[in-house]
Amino acid sequence: MATTAHLFEEPFDADEYIERLAWRTPGGGSKGGAEAFDPKRLLEEFQNHIEELKQLDEKIQRKVEKLEHQCHREAKEFAHKVQDLQRSNQIKEAADIIQKLHLIAQELPFDRFADVKAKIASKYHDLERQLIQEFTAAQRRGEIGRMREVAAVLLHFKGYAHCVDVYIKQCQEGAYMRNDVFEDTAVLCQRVNKQVGEVFSSPETVMAKLIQNIFENKLQAHVKEKLDETRHSDVEQYLKNLYDLYTRTTGLATKLTEFNLGSDKHTFLSKLIKSIFSSYLESYIDMEREYLRTRGAMILQRYYDSKNHQKRPVGAGSIQDLKERIRQRTNLPLGPSIDTHGETFLSPELVVNLLQETRHAFERCHRLSDPSDLPKNAFSIFLLLVDHLCVEHIDYALEIGLSAIPSPDAKNANLYFLDVVQQANSIFHLFDKQFNDQLMPLISSSPKLAECLHKKKEVIEQMEVKLDTGIDRTLNCMVGQMKHILATEQKKTDFRPEDENNVMIQYTTACSKVCAYVSRQVEHVRKSMDGKNVDTVLTELGIRFHRLIHEHLQQYSYSSMGGMLAICDVAEYRRCAKDFRVPLVLQLFDTLHALCNLLVVAPDNLKQVCSGEQLTNLDRNLLHAFVQLRVDYRSARLGRHFS
Repeated sequence: MATTAHLFEEPFDADEYIERLAWRTPGGGSKGGAEAFDPKRLLEEFQNHIEELKQLDEKIQRKVEKLEHQCHREAKEFAHKVQDLQRSNQIKEAADIIQKLHLIAQELPFDRFADVKAKIASKYHDLERQLIQEFTAAQRRGEIGRMREVAAVLLHFKGYAHCVDVYIKQCQEGAYMRNDVFEDTAVLCQRVNKQVGEVFSSPETVMAKLIQNIFENKLQAHVKEKLDETRHSDVEQYLKNLYDLYTRTTGLATKLTEFNLGSDKHTFLSKLIKSIFSSYLESYIDMEREYLRTRGAMILQRYYDSKNHQKRPVGAGSIQDLKERIRQRTNLPLGPSIDTHGETFLSPELVVNLLQETRHAFERCHRLSDPSDLPKNAFSIFLLLVDHLCVEHIDYALEIGLSAIPSPDAKNANLYFLDVVQQANSIFHLFDKQFNDQLMPLISSSPKLAECLHKKKEVIEQMEVKLDTGIDRTLNCMVGQMKHILATEQKKTDFRPEDENNVMIQYTTACSKVCAYVSRQVEHVRKSMDGKNVDTVLTELGIRFHRLIHEHLQQYSYSSMGGMLAICDVAEYRRCAKDFRVPLVLQLFDTLHALCNLLVVAPDNLKQVCSGEQLTNLDRNLLHAFVQLRVDYRSARLGRHFS
């Protein structure tokens, strides 16, 4: 039979236990059985069982001793806890008594109860100090319950505020271990917010005081250190730091609004932010403008230095400038134009740099400006962009481009002004995009909007005047180049061949070269312009092209075969005119082609041809002038058909 403790549970009968043990032992039964009674075997079984009982007794004794020790320890701990609770209650009772005595003492006359008042005050301050020490110790041990009890007692003491200060100081210990004061602050406030509700009766006041302490000490010191080290040495980095620090501070404030900080937490946090940044924000826009002014001038100068170009004074009032302006606006030969060797003096890289600097400035302006000053500050940044990009770069390039346009009678002229037009338009599109995307949101609901739009319109109009002048003079140069080709290549014998029978019917060399030149210029215009400007410029070029050919054809007299050659030339000019894709230009050459038929038709058919659909509405003198170009005009007395 296995020996276990449960065999001895009450009620226990020793005789029954021994009898049961003997009965279970083979040969040990007292009443006989299958086996004969064996006393030795029974004795041996009893001896073994006695040893087991001894071992069980030792085991149970050890367990008893362990339980007794545990009970003794728990009793001791319980006694300590009771003592602590009693002591805690005596403190609370003493605090209640001394608090009441202190209030009563305030009413006692000083001259009669000076000693009593002094003793009460001393006891009051001693107890107050003990309570704060107890709170501090409990906070270090993390005993939230004890902190809550002591804080409740201190609530009626003058030192309660000091208790809160101690709590705020201690909860920040070890909180700023990382290199990110903003992230550390957010984590700290999140942790403390969970705790103050368990400790203090007015947790929102404690949280507000904690946040105020962090802003006025930790954050303010961090901001001052970061900004003061670059304020006078690196303005660009200073502005970047100011933007970053202000952005992160306001972002932190937004996170903190999720906590209960009192009735007007937004105003509270705004004042804290202002207390840190007000001295920096007051001078922000002046530093921003000065930085942009200096940075823009440096970007411009670096570009012109890379081109080994010394900027020419524009509008300086000298005789040379006056001559240049007259030459730009007229075709008077006042001296040779400058040679820029095809350089447009417009730089996409420069433009990107200027726009990027301005974009950063607009972003900083939006974030750092007082809302009432935002439109005014944004407008001042816009004016600097206008000055650097539109005046000092685009307008200057247009002035140089105008000065480089050759006179109309120049030979093999490089008409690169269209390249200036193309680049200027591309740049202005970027300028316009930034105006709409970044400036407009900052001024759209302020009186500055009208001022900005007026300034932009003024800039556009000034550019358009120069672009129109340059394009007009470029078109004159193109026509001058065509005129030079015709004067050089067109022979009188082209339209009065010596051998009328051996002329191949094809267009002349002069016509071929003019058409090739015109086709190149049409393509150049298409690449340089966009939108309706393409049709406008090509229309003007087509009209001038037609006028030139019309006047050119009237310089010659035509034999029958020469007239056919003229018709072939005009047909080729007409084919070239199709490249313009301008109905008016094609119509002009259709009419010119019909006029050239007057050079070859039989005299008797002239009246019929003049009454045709394309010529019937033309002036009779114009028709007569073309008929007079025929070599047979006098001999055939063709004038009678126009009498």
